[in-house]
Amino acid sequence: MKRPCFTLIELLVAIAMVALLLAILIPVLNSIKKRARMLTCSSNIRVLTLGLIMYENKNEAFPYGFSYSSSQPHGGYAGHAAQDRIGWWWLNLLDEYIRKSKGKSTVFNCPSKQLNHPLLKENILCGNYGVNLSICKNSDDTPTKKEFVGPPLGDEDIPRPSQSLLIVDSGYSIISWWHAADVPPVALNSIMIEDTAYVPGLKINKDKKLKPGQEQDAIDGRHPNKTVNVGFADGHVARKKADDLFVEKAADTYTNKIPFWSPK
Repeated sequence: MKRPCFTLIELLVAIAMVALLLAILIPVLNSIKKRARMLTCSSNIRVLTLGLIMYENKNEAFPYGFSYSSSQPHGGYAGHAAQDRIGWWWLNLLDEYIRKSKGKSTVFNCPSKQLNHPLLKENILCGNYGVNLSICKNSDDTPTKKEFVGPPLGDEDIPRPSQSLLIVDSGYSIISWWHAADVPPVALNSIMIEDTAYVPGLKINKDKKLKPGQEQDAIDGRHPNKTVNVGFADGHVARKKADDLFVEKAADTYTNKIPFWSPK
């Protein structure tokens, strides 16, 4: 009795059908993964925005973006001494405000970042989320950046909190409108890694001086359609096109600077 078996034509048809199904399913699965990462990122921004606001409610001011200090934060300094300033970053100051909401090991990390250098991937300050230096100011800095130096703002210092960016998907842990401007007031020093901060997917990033490994994250963006997650000073979170954050020089002023980036 002859045993049933596939003919060569039937086998080829089966292989072709499997290949066709894979060609259809793989992009769908990749799209689902990207959307899941985007939703996780949005959730992280929501938790961090709430943590920043809780900090402001208790201290009557938002935390410093960065503050020099001889004392070491609990758990050690963030970043790497070779490329980052040593001190207290805003994320060190949020521990008690976010611990009950979500674990520190994940909430500070953007699952969609696309950094291609080991030093950047391992650095919590790189490729995750950045606070707005116009609100969460530095304790001190170079004279050219005095706009971002001084006591952090509080709720009463922000006239339009629902329109003022507090935290955003970012190439570095602190970011300012200078990083989103086509012509910043002072040329940024690309030697300092914090000066290569960027809004992922912003159109001007292709012309910026970036660190090796930042290019894909900065130019291609992280989320579908080059969108970013933004937390505002009133607590709400929105997804915006990266180019909506662009600050363009027009004559002697800048468009989109106030109140979006600079509250006053």
